[in-house]
Amino acid sequence: MQHLIPSRQTRPSGDVIFALNAEANKRRAAGESIVNATLGTLMRDDGTLALVETASKAVHAVSREDWAAYAPIPGTPDFLKAVIHDALQSVPALKAAAVAAATPGGTGGLRHGIMNYLEPGQALLTTSYFWGPYQTLVDEHDRRLETFSMFGVGGGLDVAALEAKVSDQLATQKRVLLFLNDPCQNPTGYSMSDSEWKQVVEVLLRHSQQGPVTLLVDMAYWLYGSAPDPRGFLQHLVPLLGKVGLLFAWSASKSFTHYGLRVGALIACVGDEGERAATDAALAYACRGTWSNCTRGGLSAVTRLLTDPALAAACDAERDQLKKSLSARVKVFNDLARAKGLVYPRYEGGFFVTVFSDDAFGLAKRMKEQGVFVVPQKGAVRVALCSVSVNDVERVVNALA
Repeated sequence: MQHLIPSRQTRPSGDVIFALNAEANKRRAAGESIVNATLGTLMRDDGTLALVETASKAVHAVSREDWAAYAPIPGTPDFLKAVIHDALQSVPALKAAAVAAATPGGTGGLRHGIMNYLEPGQALLTTSYFWGPYQTLVDEHDRRLETFSMFGVGGGLDVAALEAKVSDQLATQKRVLLFLNDPCQNPTGYSMSDSEWKQVVEVLLRHSQQGPVTLLVDMAYWLYGSAPDPRGFLQHLVPLLGKVGLLFAWSASKSFTHYGLRVGALIACVGDEGERAATDAALAYACRGTWSNCTRGGLSAVTRLLTDPALAAACDAERDQLKKSLSARVKVFNDLARAKGLVYPRYEGGFFVTVFSDDAFGLAKRMKEQGVFVVPQKGAVRVALCSVSVNDVERVVNALA
């Protein structure tokens, strides 16, 4: 007799990316020359994990009492204040309207967005190239996922396709929750231009009177983009306040290179004071009903890193050095990939790049036979340059070609 409910009886047993990573590590341990471009963790050119050392010291400086004690259900007040300031400090109108809840990494913030802004059976909307766990999240929470074609004929964001899908969802399910992972989108590496952000805002405003429309910006990689000001795009979102729901999934995982610490937050910008209070309560209730509370020690460490000027400056300086190393790989990839005629989106920075292929799964299999591991998906393969030595980029490009 099967005691699992029917919808849970055929779940896959593992994650594709982590399975490929495990296979690559096993072959490397057996003595093979392997290039592992699967996992989204930043590695140094010598193959060791790249760490913001100041963040490591802050984690180890947290007291035993802070590690042992419960955190408040929505997160410690100092942490929530620090996260809101970190994300929105350059846009006072958004910062003044913001509330937040602590979550286990950015993924927890995505979960809260899905559960609080979509009814059971309704569909999340995102780009046609997306981080695979978006699908897992909606499956696990009895929602669905729909996409719009991400790129138009000219290679930029297909805003017309987005508008058509927004209109369709409002007609069929009476509300829209849109996930946009930007800048440095996972898996494509694409960062939207100011013009594209303005067009997206115009689309959402045009349809906001037809039903609730909510935008969630998944900002996991926002500090690794090529823009001089990582918060520059936020100014374009101000007109949404009070008309379109506005959420930000914030994560310390990539920003401080402490992926296993699982510190994140969902930030909600709500113009109406009464709705803001209701949102704050709903997010806290969702925390209690899911993971109860986050790790107090992690919240404490990240709060110090965000609020202590000396620690924050040290983290920024160390992260800038890591970005320089990553940018060197991006430049080599672009130079070699263009020469080989590879087709991929505009790639200026970030952990990943996606190369288009009509036979992505076959391509990934052939590359694996050559000892180069990438992640296949429909129509493309994802290359995690964050984990590839600059000296191995040429081997990756040659295998792709």
